[in-house]
Amino acid sequence: MTVAAAAEEPSQRPLTDKDIIRLAQYHHCQTGFSLPPYLLSPSSHDSLLSYLKSRSSSPSPSKQVSEYVIALLSLISLSPTTPSLCSLLASLLISYTQIFNSCKIPSDSDSLKTIQLFGTLLRYLHVKEVKSVVDSILSGVTRVITVDEAQVFDLLPVCFDLLRREGKASEIDFVNSAIDRVLSCEWNKALLTKMVSLAKEFSFLDKGRKSELVEKVFVGIKLIDLQDLPSLVYQLLVLASKGFCKREVIGGVVGYFGSKAETRVASVVRQIEGTVLLHVNFAVKQDPSLGQEVVALVKSDLRAFNHFTVAVLFSVARVRKFGESSLGMLRTALLTAYNDYRLSKDCKWLPVELKEESFLHAKLVEKSLLRAVSECRYGREHVVPSVIQFGFMLLESVEEGRSNEFGDSKGVLGIEKLSIQILGTLFEVHDMTRNEIIEQCKFRILSLKCAKSKPIVRLLGYLVQRYSLIMLEFVHHLKELLDYFTFMEGHISCFLVSAVIPLIKFSRDLQDYTILVIRKAMFRREDTVRVAATKVITDLILAEKLAKRDSSFTFQDSASQASSSQQTEMSCIVRGNLFTELNGLLQRCLYQQARVKEVVYDGLVKLVLIDPSSGGHVLDFLMPHFLRFFGQDTDFQLGITSCIRVEGDKFTIEEPLDRLLFCVSWILLLQQQNSSDRPSDAAWPCFGFSLSQDNEQQVGRNLSHEAYSSALVKIRSFLLGKKLGDIVGQSQDTVSASLEEDKRKSYCLIILGIVQVLLNYIIVDLEKQPEGKKGSVRKEIVDLIDLYESLEKDVGKSKQSNVGKRVRFSACNDTDLGNTSINEEREKVPFLATSSIYQLFLLSFKLYSSKSVGTQSGSQDHSHSSPAKTEKSIFSFTLHVCVGHINSSLCMKEENPLKPLVCGDMKVLGPPLLKVVYLLKPEPPLATGQTNKEKKGRKDVDGRKQCLHLALLSLKELLNIYSSGSGLTGLLEDLLAVPASEDATLEECREASKIEDPLIKSIEIFMAKIMKPMITDFIAQNSNDVEILCDIMLKLGNNLPDKFKQRHGSWAHQICRSCETSNTTVAKSVLKLAISFTTSPGDLCIAVEVAQELQNIMGLDKSDTLEVSESYMVINQSTSASVTSCILQSIDSAIVDMDWATKKLKNFYVVSQKNIHLSDDTESTVGSVLEEALYSMAESTVRILSSFVLMNLKESQAAQFLRLAVRFYKQLAQIVKLRIAPKGCKQILPSLKFQKLVELTCKSLTVPLYPFLSEMQKEQQESVSHNSKGIINKIKQENKCIPDLIFQIEDCERYLIQLSKVTKLNLLRHAKRSTARDFKIIEDSDPPAGGEDGGNQEEETETQNNNIGEDDLRQESDDDGSEEMLSPRNASSVSSPGLDSDKTIAAATEEDDEEEQEQDEGEEESGDNRPKKMARKSWVVEDSDEDSETF
Repeated sequence: MTVAAAAEEPSQRPLTDKDIIRLAQYHHCQTGFSLPPYLLSPSSHDSLLSYLKSRSSSPSPSKQVSEYVIALLSLISLSPTTPSLCSLLASLLISYTQIFNSCKIPSDSDSLKTIQLFGTLLRYLHVKEVKSVVDSILSGVTRVITVDEAQVFDLLPVCFDLLRREGKASEIDFVNSAIDRVLSCEWNKALLTKMVSLAKEFSFLDKGRKSELVEKVFVGIKLIDLQDLPSLVYQLLVLASKGFCKREVIGGVVGYFGSKAETRVASVVRQIEGTVLLHVNFAVKQDPSLGQEVVALVKSDLRAFNHFTVAVLFSVARVRKFGESSLGMLRTALLTAYNDYRLSKDCKWLPVELKEESFLHAKLVEKSLLRAVSECRYGREHVVPSVIQFGFMLLESVEEGRSNEFGDSKGVLGIEKLSIQILGTLFEVHDMTRNEIIEQCKFRILSLKCAKSKPIVRLLGYLVQRYSLIMLEFVHHLKELLDYFTFMEGHISCFLVSAVIPLIKFSRDLQDYTILVIRKAMFRREDTVRVAATKVITDLILAEKLAKRDSSFTFQDSASQASSSQQTEMSCIVRGNLFTELNGLLQRCLYQQARVKEVVYDGLVKLVLIDPSSGGHVLDFLMPHFLRFFGQDTDFQLGITSCIRVEGDKFTIEEPLDRLLFCVSWILLLQQQNSSDRPSDAAWPCFGFSLSQDNEQQVGRNLSHEAYSSALVKIRSFLLGKKLGDIVGQSQDTVSASLEEDKRKSYCLIILGIVQVLLNYIIVDLEKQPEGKKGSVRKEIVDLIDLYESLEKDVGKSKQSNVGKRVRFSACNDTDLGNTSINEEREKVPFLATSSIYQLFLLSFKLYSSKSVGTQSGSQDHSHSSPAKTEKSIFSFTLHVCVGHINSSLCMKEENPLKPLVCGDMKVLGPPLLKVVYLLKPEPPLATGQTNKEKKGRKDVDGRKQCLHLALLSLKELLNIYSSGSGLTGLLEDLLAVPASEDATLEECREASKIEDPLIKSIEIFMAKIMKPMITDFIAQNSNDVEILCDIMLKLGNNLPDKFKQRHGSWAHQICRSCETSNTTVAKSVLKLAISFTTSPGDLCIAVEVAQELQNIMGLDKSDTLEVSESYMVINQSTSASVTSCILQSIDSAIVDMDWATKKLKNFYVVSQKNIHLSDDTESTVGSVLEEALYSMAESTVRILSSFVLMNLKESQAAQFLRLAVRFYKQLAQIVKLRIAPKGCKQILPSLKFQKLVELTCKSLTVPLYPFLSEMQKEQQESVSHNSKGIINKIKQENKCIPDLIFQIEDCERYLIQLSKVTKLNLLRHAKRSTARDFKIIEDSDPPAGGEDGGNQEEETETQNNNIGEDDLRQESDDDGSEEMLSPRNASSVSSPGLDSDKTIAAATEEDDEEEQEQDEGEEESGDNRPKKMARKSWVVEDSDEDSETF
């Protein structure tokens, strides 16, 4: 039968599956085709569905089933609204999904085409049929293995849309339940991929289900094949751009590639990460809100910080809109991590786990940054510009003095080292970045200030040192930078050349250009430029000598170079000598300012130190200049008069003669030390000597050496036994008295330096003298010291009229007082070497011993007075020199060659200093008084005290130099070897000897054997030197674990309780020691107890005050002020710690409240521990402050207390604010610890604070009547604190009201209500009348506050927006709730401050109107009658 016949007579017989296919084909060829009645009959449905099942069992079911179903659907589409066909469509779809889910037909393009056709007809199904279809589709969700097997899921969005259009709750609930079925089942990679592709169609989902879907995706993303990850991430980014859980998607992507992807193949993952970064960059360009989410993610959750986060931020920074914010967020995260680590590592109250967490986070941030930078080489070139910008941004963030703050902190690099590593890595691996990095260095060095450009120069030095051959390509850039040498600050220009010098060994062109720049600089008028150029000259010469000594490279002779423009990329092999080349330039330096000459002299000593063979040539070079001041005639004269000149109205030193002698003497000493192994002089061809002239040359050098040695002997002979007038002669010039005095001082400064140089030369040479001559040499040393003392006394007298006390110049080697305008760092090389000072100590001990023997023999010979005087002068001189020597060593850089020569091993000074302390330590006071002898010996006692103070000060600074490590251990062992004057507690020494760690063992024994007995003795003498001893203990204690610190803290605490003293320094030092060594929370407990005892000494009621505290005998009327200052300082430190802890706690709260990541038990535990520690510290702070409220404080202490109270309430307000959950987050009830803190603050501090302010203002008004300008200014400063304090209190109460409202807890039941304040601020200058109303009012206030119920609290909370605030601008006699905004309060306070500042300026100009202005602007806190009536 034909198709036409079948169409004309359809009712003759049932249609087969082939007939259906032919009918469908015929339908495409004909118009006006009508469906056969058989298809419209419901009875045919079973037969039609049976054909589907039979075809699915055929050998090629995909083609068979697809052909039949598509034909049948094309026929149904002719009349889809017919009820029977709708039923057939639903049955057909359900049957097809069952066959598809049972895997009877393969998932291919035919099945996809069939499913897409089903999707076009779904809208004709009834709701029940759609639900059946959904159930049928979801029945096979667990059997999905590949993505193609989930093709039928494409129908779900259409079905869900049809159901939601009905708008009925039942259909919506069905859709939600269907989604829940999908979310509750286990997803494999196929289902996960399919759901991600379909998720964009599920925009109707609520936030919870969206978040659950995204979470499900990132839980199962580890199952996805690596090659499929980029496309999946791209789909997720597209999904996020449509508003589908943006932050969760970004956080999930960052979290997966930052941590979970680590388990995959590293090389493949790196390539995939690069592709994903490009996807992220493109997505951010299309949707900028995604970039905002990336920045916000890192800002709100530091746990999201990993190497991939850094890479994403670098990539996002390439989008112009997010360049600054992305890199700024990275910088903030790094600085926050460093700041947390810096504050936490030395924080006593912070638990160990939090310290470790801060350290690990700092390391994590560093590693993440370095890894992100190192992986830029793997196809991530688009982020390189961002990395360069970030590296220089970090370098500019380096603060001066903090460039190496983490140098010894368990591997934490710090900002500068990290940024240098970042840029160094880029410079090494990316050719295209090198030119940009060098250009950025050049630009910043020239444009930034000196302090900011130093890290950039250090980066340049790092590149030169590590990548010398690469840097040869950029010599022209460096030459352009050197062109600005004369326009830079002196120190930075020297620093720049020092950084470039290592490159000169490969580039003769750069060397010649540097020398050319220096020659030009020497003709500049600015002193700083010439000093800098001189330093560069010496640095170049020293670099050449070091290179020859190390055999690493040599410089070419400038005469042998044909073309100066040629560069060489290999080590030079022709030997040259820059010292001879630059001889003329150095000669010119000897006619410059004194500072320039000092640089030359020090540089020449460094040259001989590095190359001893050059000593003779240096002496020959200096000889003509030397002879200008030290004539070799028969009548020897010291040309000191030509060393100074008049500039304006003062004398300045033109020739630092002491430095010249320092240079010559050290060269002579170094030649003596190296005479046995002096190398050949053939390396000096430029002097005109040949190999045949060696003998003649050697004879000349010996004569030069003898001439200098003879000159030094003549100088010693010339100076001994003379006074200043004999040395300099009588001047014929007539000058004013002040100018004459200035000239004498300049002469004395030079001669004092010369004496020190001579002493050093004699002492160093002393050991080589035969035993018979040593006695005369020692006498000469004593005579020189006597000369020094007499000259110094002469200068001290002239100085006394200006300063009021004699000044010792032994501790200061700065002879260039005339060039104080030169603003640069000075390295003061001391004249006396460490070994010389040590020998002076030995000489002092020898004289002291001989004096003691003479005293014990009972001899009445008057000659004993001379040795005693000599011993005192040597002790005094040696100790003063020792202080200056140690301070100078701290200023000298480690790379300075003179430091090991002059300073050497300074640990040798430790035992002599301790021995001096034992010798000069004051004896216990005698019971029998010998008034005449004491009066006669008072001067000697003062001298001993001064020497003892200097010895302790030197010992303290010496311990600071060796503050940690093996150096400190060795120093302590040397100190312990000194016999102690008294035995320490044997039990403590025995326990300390059992400690395994050598450093801790040495410190413990040192403290037990030396420090504690000495502190006890000095406390008994009321000596101010207790402060130095306590500082030493604190410095050493930094190396001890907490358990050892606690022992020493308990010891100091016991001293505070048992020792009575009237010395304020002793009281403050011992109390500081006790608090510092006591572990938390015991330290603040001590402060609380001391504050309570101070209340008994400084109470408001003077009739009840005590003279001496019963619990802490160190506290009395004499020491109360210093103890108060110490406690206030501890409060200040506690508030600083509270500020940091509050900010840290805020980060924990943000993470937990917003639930950015999955819950982390460790994170929540850390947060709770930090919270408890913060509350404990705040509670102790409240207890301390509450004691001060009840004290009679002095003006300055009251002002300091008010400032601390303002800061505390500000911190408390932030703490309360943290407890208020943001909108949309669950409100958690505050802990009992928090409630106790609030109650204690309100009851113990806030309530008595108002009477304290009132009383303080009354006293101020009484003081104003005296019209003292100082008192008025103090009162005005305090009055500025009062409005701020009241504002902070009320701001804190405002947050308490909000928290009480949301938690239904009455947190203000003990607080003074702002609607019933018991004070007012008036403008009347008359002192307010106190009365009983205030006391009665306070009692009524307390009664009423205790009766506040929840209704009252709720009513008060509703009005918190308009609650009464203090406005100093609108102060009046009536308290009114006239302010509705905190900003209004702040603005009013700022305007008032400005007005008062203008008033201060006016008062300085005119003093007549001060009382009137003070009366007009006096803010007085007193009891308010109007407020009293409200009760």
